[in-house]
Parts: sequence; structure tokens; C-alpha cells
Amino acid sequence: MHGDPKINNVMFDTATGKAVSVVDLDTVKPGLVHYDIGDCLRSGCNPAGEETADWQSVRFDTDLAQGILQGYLSVAKAFLTENDYAYIYDAIRLIAFELGLRFFADHLAGNVYFKVKYAEHNLARALVQFKLTESIESQEITIRRIIEDMK
Repeated sequence: MHGDPKINNVMFDTATGKAVSVVDLDTVKPGLVHYDIGDCLRSGCNPAGEETADWQSVRFDTDLAQGILQGYLSVAKAFLTENDYAYIYDAIRLIAFELGLRFFADHLAGNVYFKVKYAEHNLARALVQFKLTESIESQEITIRRIIEDMK
């Protein structure tokens, strides 16, 4: 993977509804496995979506996380180390918080990096990521247990 496996970069088969590929050509390069799985879970486990106007409804869905990890780890077990497993929770939390900071910083800088649809768009995006981070942190024990059970 290349460091941007968020849900909107996943191509789905319209007939089956199943994911068939990850497509994103703007960041084609090797990346850290922790960023990849952290970003995948950050974006894939927020049922409200990244662009919701109702940021207060944002939550990290542990059932979705379990399903994604089950599929991912069915293949990744072949190359992940014990230390890799130890940092999966931290990666999920870090990526959500880091992206929130990036959106907020861009908002303060005048929206110069991320494309926006309206003046407060990056601020709204930041609130979504910060609320997601809060939800992740409040479920740390559950998330860590899911990861541990998958080893």
C-alpha cells in the first residue's frame, strides 16, 4: 500500500458491493504499515462519513473495525510482527488526530492545501476528525481487545 487507503480510495464492484481494489495515484510510494491500517480504519469505521455536517454524531464503530481487521489480518498475519500489533491502536488514534490537526491548520492558513467547497469546510473536517479521535480514545480497551483477539 502507499499511505492513503481511506475508504473513498476503495473501488467497489457495483454488482456485488465488494471491494475489488484500492485506487489512488497521487501518492504512489511505499509507506508504513501502521499508517496504512490506521488510515483505513479511521476512514472506514466512521459511519457518519468524513464530510458529515453533523460532527457530533461521529463515532468509531468497533464492529466495522473488527470486520476490516479480520479481512486485513487474514493476509497480513504473514508479515506483521508482535510490535506491529502493539502499535495498531496507536496508529488508528494518531491518524485521526493528525488529520484533524492538518485540516485545522489549513483552515487557519486560509485553506491553501486541501480543496474546500466553502470557507469553513476544513474547520468542519477538523471537528469530524477530533470527534472521531475522542471516540477512538473512549473505546481504547475494546479496540485493543479486538486487535489482541485477531493475533
